[in-house]
Amino acid sequence: MDPAFFLQLGTFLKWGGIALLPLFLLPLVTLVVPGLVEDFAKRVSAVIDRISGFAFGGAMVSALALVMIQLAVVVLRYTYGISFTWLNELVIYAFAAMFMLGAAATLRDDGHVRVDILRPRFGADGRNWIELFGIYFFLFPICIRILTTGEQGLARAWALFEGSRESDGLPFLYLFKTLLPAFAVLMLAQGVSEAIKAALRLTGKLENEAPATSDTESAHGA
Repeated sequence: MDPAFFLQLGTFLKWGGIALLPLFLLPLVTLVVPGLVEDFAKRVSAVIDRISGFAFGGAMVSALALVMIQLAVVVLRYTYGISFTWLNELVIYAFAAMFMLGAAATLRDDGHVRVDILRPRFGADGRNWIELFGIYFFLFPICIRILTTGEQGLARAWALFEGSRESDGLPFLYLFKTLLPAFAVLMLAQGVSEAIKAALRLTGKLENEAPATSDTESAHGA
């Protein structure tokens, strides 16, 4: 297929992303004028949460596929002495999809391990400010870096419909490589949603979450 098509598609997606950049400012605008954007901000957050939920469904399917495929690999190898490269690669693909597609929903549900000491000791407002700071100064830059550094390699993979280097491997390595930018986009979107929620809680437009128990704090703290 003509590589120019994918370059044009990439250009279109890039400009689409630039057009959506104001959404990254929405949590900050919510802090300043909550009454003006409250309803819109809540709708945006709800839509993002639903998208992350759909992606999590894909992660659950990938997890189930991972178990079934790995079982098949073990049975074939140790019972019949047979091994297929494409089947082993499917295990890797399913494992990657499980984490890449499920990360955003895990962030939504506060399921990521937090390696910090001070956060559990602060009050509700302090935790919300830390949430905003972490999203804008750590999550957003890292995800944007992932998207910008892998752009050319991904375009080349799609232009060539890149497959496995092994003769009996899977022919869609380009789909596997697409998981990384998909992960970055999902995390960026969910980061916006979590920042909106933190801003709404700081302005009293959203109820604060229940304080963590001692068990939760010990699990999330360092």
